[in-house]
Amino acid sequence: MRLVIFTEPQQGASYDDLRRVAQFAEESGYDGFFRSDHYLAMGGDGLPGPTDAWVTLAGLAVQTSRIRLGTLVTSATFRLPGPLAISVAQVDAMSGGRVELGLGGGWFEAEHTGYGIPFPPLGQRFDRLEEQLEIVSGLWTTPQGQKFSFDGKHYQVLDSPALPKPVQSPRPPIIVGGTGKKRTPALAARYADEFNTPFAMIEDLPAMYDRVRAASQEIGRATPPAFSSTAVLCVGRDDAEVARRAAAIGREVEEMRGHGGIVGTPDQAVDILGRYAEAGASRMYLQLLDLSDLHHLDLVATAVAPQLP
Repeated sequence: MRLVIFTEPQQGASYDDLRRVAQFAEESGYDGFFRSDHYLAMGGDGLPGPTDAWVTLAGLAVQTSRIRLGTLVTSATFRLPGPLAISVAQVDAMSGGRVELGLGGGWFEAEHTGYGIPFPPLGQRFDRLEEQLEIVSGLWTTPQGQKFSFDGKHYQVLDSPALPKPVQSPRPPIIVGGTGKKRTPALAARYADEFNTPFAMIEDLPAMYDRVRAASQEIGRATPPAFSSTAVLCVGRDDAEVARRAAAIGREVEEMRGHGGIVGTPDQAVDILGRYAEAGASRMYLQLLDLSDLHHLDLVATAVAPQLP
C-alpha cells in the first residue's frame, strides 16, 4: 500500500505551508504529495486565499527531489487542453519526471462564478473532459517531429507540433476518479492509469472497481487501471489525541469513521488501510486538513506505514 498526502489548500494555506508539508512528507518516506485544484473555500474564510495548483506544483518540483507530485483533480473547466498539456509537461521536466495529472469535469459552481470561469451543464462538462483527456494524451504521445490534430465538438486542434514532451514516457500517469456508474468507469478504462474513489464507503469499492474492470474488458484493454481511494486522516497515539485532532479540523470522530476515514490509533489505522487493500486499492490518498500538524504526518510515517504490506 502506497501512501500519498493529499491537501486541500483552498481551505486556507499559503505556498510556504504547502512546501513545508511536501518537504516533510518527502523526508518521511511518503509516496506522493497531491493537492486539490480549487479556487474557493468550502466553508471558512479560506485565508490567505487560493493558490493555483500547477503554479504550486512547479515550485515544489524544484524544491523536492523524490516525492511524486500531482492533482486530485484538476478541473477541465479551468484550463484549455493544449496549455494544460504544456504546463504539466513542463512541470514534469522540472521535477525530473515525478508528475501525475488527475483530471475531472469540475463540480463546484460557486468557484466558477466567483472567479469568472464558465460553468457548463453536467453533460457538457463530461463531454469536455473526454475531449481534454483525448487531446492531452494525444499531444504527449505524438512522436516528436509529427503533428497532432483533433476535431471535437468543443475543442479543435490543427497540426500542433505537440511540444514540449514530458520526461516520463510515454506520458505522465493520468488519474480519473469519481463515483459515477457509467461515464466515469468508461473514461477511466479508456484514458486512465489509475482510477480513484474519493471518500467512498469501503464496502462500496469492489463494485466501483468492478465497473472499471468491465469497461476495460469491453474496449479490449488487457490490464485495467490501478485502483486507489481517498479518505480523511485523523490518527493519534490514543483516543484523546485522536479527539484533539478531530476537534482541530472541526470534525467528529465517529462521523469520519462512518465515511471510511483513516481514524483512530496507529493499529486501528493499519486495520482500516488493510480493509482498503482487500477491497482492491493499492494506493491511499490521506486527506490532511491541518497542515500545521507535522507531528501527525510523522506518527503515520513511523507507526502506521512500517506495518503495511
